[in-house]
Amino acid sequence: MALSTSDYKDRTFLAVIGDEHVTPPPHAQKNFLVVDAKTENEAVERAFDDFTSDRKDIGIVLINQHIAERIRHRIDSFTAAFPAILEIPSKDHPYDPEKDSVLKRVRKLFGE
Repeated sequence: MALSTSDYKDRTFLAVIGDEHVTPPPHAQKNFLVVDAKTENEAVERAFDDFTSDRKDIGIVLINQHIAERIRHRIDSFTAAFPAILEIPSKDHPYDPEKDSVLKRVRKLFGE
């Protein structure tokens, strides 16, 4: 299904859900959530919902993979084309391709 220009033309910002090692973007409107051990999963889910559903100016959401695991059900059920959800490693947690939602979808498409 082809997307029209109106589907993505206003999505010019990057959102970040990550640990303290991720540098938040310097924009006036808050488009990041710094997550630590005290951050409740509900706060992470609210930020994810805000960045993926409520905000129409977000084109990409970067999320540390170990934080994505905390809301895996939300990540796996997100099917919209925009914003793109990219799981990234953090300083203290290495990247595991077996847990990456994008790679899981690609493998499913290719029948692996």
